[in-house]
Amino acid sequence: MKKFTVRPYSSIAKIGLEKLDGTSCSLNEETTSPDGILVRSTKLDSSHLTENLKAISRAGAGVNNIPVNSCTEKGIVVFNTPGANANAVKELVLAGLMLSSRNVYASIDFVNKLSDMKEMNELEPFLESNKKQFKGNELAGSTLGVVGLGAIGSKVARMGVSLDMNVVGFDPALSVEAAWRLPSQVSPANSIEELFKVSDYVSIHIPALPTTEGIINKDLFKEASQLSLLNFARHEVVNTLDVLDFIEKGNLRNFITDFPTPELISRANKEKDVILLPHIGASTAQAEENCAVMAVNQMTDFLETGNIKNSVNFPDVKLKRTSDHRISIINKNVPAMIGQIATALGELNLNIAEMTNVSRDEVAYNLIDIENEVNEESITKLSEIENVINVRLIN
Repeated sequence: MKKFTVRPYSSIAKIGLEKLDGTSCSLNEETTSPDGILVRSTKLDSSHLTENLKAISRAGAGVNNIPVNSCTEKGIVVFNTPGANANAVKELVLAGLMLSSRNVYASIDFVNKLSDMKEMNELEPFLESNKKQFKGNELAGSTLGVVGLGAIGSKVARMGVSLDMNVVGFDPALSVEAAWRLPSQVSPANSIEELFKVSDYVSIHIPALPTTEGIINKDLFKEASQLSLLNFARHEVVNTLDVLDFIEKGNLRNFITDFPTPELISRANKEKDVILLPHIGASTAQAEENCAVMAVNQMTDFLETGNIKNSVNFPDVKLKRTSDHRISIINKNVPAMIGQIATALGELNLNIAEMTNVSRDEVAYNLIDIENEVNEESITKLSEIENVINVRLIN
């Protein structure tokens, strides 16, 4: 009998759902009390955070459609799939660079309006005399600024190097792992202001957080000169009204984004300096399958073993199984909790075979292998410890 139920709230690629076969997790599209939720862009709210819910796995990178803070308070682990769609987004950034540098969109639009010309002897000289208005610039030798050097940003930076561009990167939260992914040709900018000042093209790859909302704005555009701005991250990070203002002022040459807004659509209908795409950055068969497989595997591993990888609100934890009886304990990250938990286990005559404790911000996560059998009464007693959020028996 399956132990866990998983409910999808979005269309999840079949190859990912098939990964549930052979596990202790079963798919149930009707349950109102799942152990796990799989989601893409569907908006979740507090009504989805039922008492039985243990994990939410997002088949994608952004989690602004998930109430992460509420999940943390309830001890619900939220996963995402960093890097699974990185190549798809990178390739669309390449298309954006070409659109911004070579007047491709305006050129196509110009030719498509020549349907009245029926003869080649009329069409050819007309095209020859008008093509100069679409003269663009080569990417080679220009400077590409990349804001955010995570899974996607680092791929974009490497792509820029392969295009013989001068690449400048800025990421105040650059991890050691991400730094290793960068080629030596990528120059670090001392500040985001410096990056905007020296770049011909800027590609944005930062998450939508309260601290990043509107961070790409007029203060940075003042530093620019005929800059092409590309946003394939999230619309919240760019102040679009400032974009339109500084296109008029000439600081921005054009704006290519995967996130249309009414103001941008109005501009795009009049001018060719704003090019909009309908949020298709990760819309490839390969990316959707990669994200689905990764999302399912991470959730299944957590439900079955308690191990955590790629959570946005809990630390990464991996403990090799040393006994048949495992307990996970989520608690508030306050002093003396490990001692209280160890004491309580001793009072319950539960012998620790192996244990790990890792904290992240306001919470701490414990995985504990127990040598002897653990009953539900012991789980209840552990749950009653002050500052413990939840306890789970994983047999």
